[in-house]
Amino acid sequence: MSPLTTLLRDSEAILFDFDGPVCALFAGHPSIRVADELRGLLTSHGTNVPEPVASTADPLEILRWTGVNRPDLLAQVEQSQISNEVAAAESATPAPGGREAIEAASQSGRSVSIVSNNSAAAIKVYLDRHGLADHVAAVVGRAPGYPERMKPESDPLVRASSELGISLAACVLIGDSPTDIEAAHKAGVASIGYAKRPSRFSELADAGADVVVGSMIEVADTLRPTSGF
Repeated sequence: MSPLTTLLRDSEAILFDFDGPVCALFAGHPSIRVADELRGLLTSHGTNVPEPVASTADPLEILRWTGVNRPDLLAQVEQSQISNEVAAAESATPAPGGREAIEAASQSGRSVSIVSNNSAAAIKVYLDRHGLADHVAAVVGRAPGYPERMKPESDPLVRASSELGISLAACVLIGDSPTDIEAAHKAGVASIGYAKRPSRFSELADAGADVVVGSMIEVADTLRPTSGF
């Protein structure tokens, strides 16, 4: 029995990170454009944005920084982020095998949740657009107004477990970054690292992922009834 099969065998819920295992969220709406918009909003209110926030292409890092350093602007910056994420969801590129993995998890009788640092609104737009909403029992995006609770903190996983009514010990998280794996460790959840690039194999293994896969199809094939799972 493969390590992936062993890991999934006794699971009751599969928690999917969104941007990576499910889709490339900013494929048609570049994240650097979003980051620049958020920085512009901050500077228009007299904020001196220091490095590395001044040059990052990750808008979520700017959102985190705002929460700590300009909490008075957090609501405005987050609303801009949400609007951009929703727009990005309209043109997001599906991850190879992501759809199949969600469908296979659902059809296997397991509960499925999307657990993401992106907004729930954007996730729902993507799921509706791609006909996946019926396979997903819970959508857990970042907690509005609390960027400090995003992964690598355990809060999103704890909320997913609560919404599903399934213990954390019976959940498995699939994520593509070390922060996903760290969040899983903090929550006491088993983790599958999705290495969408060769360099990610060692990063995810070093972060402590229980299993690392190079394709979401591996997950789908393991969960399908025809696999003898």
